[in-house]
Amino acid sequence: MKARRIREIFWFSLSGLCVVIVVGMLGLIIGFIIAKGASVISWEFLADAPRNAMTEGGIWPAILGTLLLSLGAIVFALPLGLVAAIYLVEYSRDGKLRRWIRIGVNSLSGVPSVVFGLFGLALFVNFLGFGACILAGSLTLGLMVLPTIIRATEEALKSIPMSFREASLALGATRWHTTVRVVLPAAISQILTGVILAVGRAAGETAPIMFTAAVFFTKRLPTGLLSKVMALPYHIYALMTEGTHPVEQTAMAYGTALVLLALVLLVNGAAIFFRIRARKGKKW
Repeated sequence: MKARRIREIFWFSLSGLCVVIVVGMLGLIIGFIIAKGASVISWEFLADAPRNAMTEGGIWPAILGTLLLSLGAIVFALPLGLVAAIYLVEYSRDGKLRRWIRIGVNSLSGVPSVVFGLFGLALFVNFLGFGACILAGSLTLGLMVLPTIIRATEEALKSIPMSFREASLALGATRWHTTVRVVLPAAISQILTGVILAVGRAAGETAPIMFTAAVFFTKRLPTGLLSKVMALPYHIYALMTEGTHPVEQTAMAYGTALVLLALVLLVNGAAIFFRIRARKGKKW
């Protein structure tokens, strides 16, 4: 009993230490970015365009471009992911086809983001002739976050009790009517959580958009889907690698990183909120 107690204390302490290390690293990263970037945060920095070789002004075009690319990615990926998940959970039978589809989805989620960028460059920018624009970048990001939406929707649909479906079918509803009117409304909170997490990932990616949508600098705000845009992740990369005024641009880069970090944390916080709300709202 004593040896068992010692092992229990050891593994409990080790687990607690791992948690402290993870949380500490997160706090260290956040604290470092805040310490380096807080000095440049102002209303002008958030609302103005870059000026004077990107050493003055703000990052509003990059914020707007990031929001447009993320929104476009979700508009493209959400319908496809929703329909794919409905098919896998509600209609497909357990067999080779379902297994191959799951293998494909899992493999797609493991593809490096830079590969998605090269694929988007080859297909959307060059082959389809869109050029570097919001449309090409959104489609590329949409493909990248598609597995996240599929898996989140699958888990949400599986969490709905089978009795819901059986009761609806017993009342004469079709399977599609049951899925749309009964199952999806019950799972919407968890689906929304997955969508929000996908938005957070799309907003923070650099490699896919640097080949398909983002530019180093532009004086014009986007006017349509075929417009080039600035974006926060690529703006940070450009300031740190391609600038001619390293001291001023480094400060701007840390300020931009702080804004991007705050945006991603806000999105993830919203996902946590909806997840907690969904768990509290379950009555079955």
